[in-house]
Amino acid sequence: MVKNHVILLAGLVILLFIINYSFLDSLLTNLLDDEETVIVDRVIDGDTIVAENTSVRLLGINSPERGQPYYKEAKEFLEDIVLNKTVVLKFGVERYDRYGRTLAYVFVGKRNVNLELVEKGFANFYFPSGKDVYYNDFKKAWEECDINLCERSEDKCVDCIELKEFDYKNEVVIFYNKCDFSCDMTNWGIKDEGRKNFLFPEFVLEKEKEVKIIVSNEEDVNNEDEIFWKRDDYVWTDSGDTLFLRDSKGKLILWRSY
Repeated sequence: MVKNHVILLAGLVILLFIINYSFLDSLLTNLLDDEETVIVDRVIDGDTIVAENTSVRLLGINSPERGQPYYKEAKEFLEDIVLNKTVVLKFGVERYDRYGRTLAYVFVGKRNVNLELVEKGFANFYFPSGKDVYYNDFKKAWEECDINLCERSEDKCVDCIELKEFDYKNEVVIFYNKCDFSCDMTNWGIKDEGRKNFLFPEFVLEKEKEVKIIVSNEEDVNNEDEIFWKRDDYVWTDSGDTLFLRDSKGKLILWRSY
């Protein structure tokens, strides 16, 4: 009787193994493979491609959205390098994003395409899931870039505005005007590494004064000392982020990472 049970159990194990072999094989492949060679069929924008019917979001970068400055240039730059080419996708810690897109660094030979987009000022560095082995390279590329998205503002207040406080945990930012004249910050923008944007309303920061930008989901009223960034969720990520301040023409005033 016991022998029959053992034989039956062994048979069930073998049957389950056969049924689930393809699943187990696929799981093992995903665990062991950290790169894949594909052909790029289409470029969606400066940070998204389609390769063999799979949408791939480029890791480590964020490029302009449609309608924003340098959207077209970033897309065309990426097309010139990868469209209809064989590329290698190198995967990070997370294989997919919340939209189901594959996350990868794209290489053409030894060229890190993602990194080149930052070097040319067609994307800012972007690490929402935390800093990986490429983080320092991407940050350095941004620091050394001086064109396109990296181009410094020529506004008279470019050297006046200081980031006095960046309290990312409490979602508070304070800017200070150290000059002896007022600075018109109307339509200046604050942006994180990702898609979160804030435009200043009609606003002038008086000389040697400060203004506090507070992220809030309440219906608060702006005044000369405080301006509320109305959102229902957070702006600054716990794993690290960057604040970019730009003038009304989209040129860079300052940035700071943590």
